[in-house]
Amino acid sequence: MNATELAYVAGWRMIRALPRPMVAAAFQAGADRAHRRRGGGATRLRANLRRVVGPEVPEAELDDLVRRGLRSYARYWMEAFRLPALSREQILSGFRLRNPEPLHADVAAGRGAVVALPHAGNWDAAGAWVAATGWPITTVAERLKPEGVYERFVAFREGLGMEILPTHGGPRPAFDVLVDRLRAGSVVPLLADRDLSARGVEVDFFGGRTRMPAGPALLAIRTGAPLYVASMWYEPDAACASIDGPLPLPEPDSGPLDQRVRMLTQRIADGLAAGIARHPEDWHMLQRMWLDQKSPGGTRPPAATGSA
Repeated sequence: MNATELAYVAGWRMIRALPRPMVAAAFQAGADRAHRRRGGGATRLRANLRRVVGPEVPEAELDDLVRRGLRSYARYWMEAFRLPALSREQILSGFRLRNPEPLHADVAAGRGAVVALPHAGNWDAAGAWVAATGWPITTVAERLKPEGVYERFVAFREGLGMEILPTHGGPRPAFDVLVDRLRAGSVVPLLADRDLSARGVEVDFFGGRTRMPAGPALLAIRTGAPLYVASMWYEPDAACASIDGPLPLPEPDSGPLDQRVRMLTQRIADGLAAGIARHPEDWHMLQRMWLDQKSPGGTRPPAATGSA
């Protein structure tokens, strides 16, 4: 077990055992230190939030927004470490979905649903809430390095009642399994605001070009499952979310598959942007987002190699 894995193990074991107010104060203090240090993550968050709020917001207001954003991100990690120790009742009371009726109807009808999520609020609490509600849920997880850390994250989420598929390296392609799960009536939430493959779909997002994964749109088109876009944020007593949709799917005669995927992915991007704009302090995007942003080495990301 290496140092990174040991740190996660210590987090899961120690943080859940300590009183929440003590842990929350420590995580907030850590977020404030990161804000004062203005390291790489805080700097990227500032640049991303500037895109969200626009050039007219004064620097002092943006600085306060970045501080609140780092505190929100720290809260996510604190709550994630504590989730496995919560009872079903605590999981259900600690997360609020403002309009659960559409998902409830989808699951009851056995048709499943795709939910496109932003990196915002607490997506692990959302998944735990879905499982605690009694709905089947399947999603994917990035194959982290080292492998031991990835395996612990999979065990963490599976312990909360979610089925977790690796992005690659599984016995079957994740996409094929997700198609089967949707047809069997599962909820399939997928983080959709940042592409990790450099082969994603180019979209307009807060006035700039970025790439987003094709998976949510392609799954909905292939299966006909309803597709929703989630807005996620924090309130003082709970992680919260709302869903918009189902989004209209492009008609089969509206163009070839890659064109329909681009069209639908742009609709997802528009929905994600609307939710992020309402709660920018809870968007946990500490990575480079837009194609015209420079990397730490001073270069821009490579041009897109494909759209779907």
